[in-house]
Amino acid sequence: RKANTRLPPEVNRVVYVRNLPFNITSEEMYDIFGKYGAIRQIQIGVNKDTRRTTFVVYEDIYDAKNAVDHLSGFNVANRYLIVLYYQQSRMTKKVDNKKEDDLTKMQEKYGVSTKDK
Repeated sequence: RKANTRLPPEVNRVVYVRNLPFNITSEEMYDIFGKYGAIRQIQIGVNKDTRRTTFVVYEDIYDAKNAVDHLSGFNVANRYLIVLYYQQSRMTKKVDNKKEDDLTKMQEKYGVSTKDK
């Protein structure tokens, strides 16, 4: 690690992982991601929408960068991991779009219009 190394703006300590096997355990997650540095927290998705995804929070930003560099495309139980840096703006857009779609469906179902007549 170089003290004066400049990292891209999207790099942060939180790593978002997709395409996980259904039966992966927390211990296996710590084994896989712990090789690249100290982990503060791992959150595995359990809902229908969040299954096969997880968030891994590292203590150090350089450990997170090392994990993303080495684990993207890593094969776990015949599934290739998609490892990205967590970006709040992208996640909220997905949630907002889903909420907007649900609201539109409800408005159509009950005949409610938001446009001024």
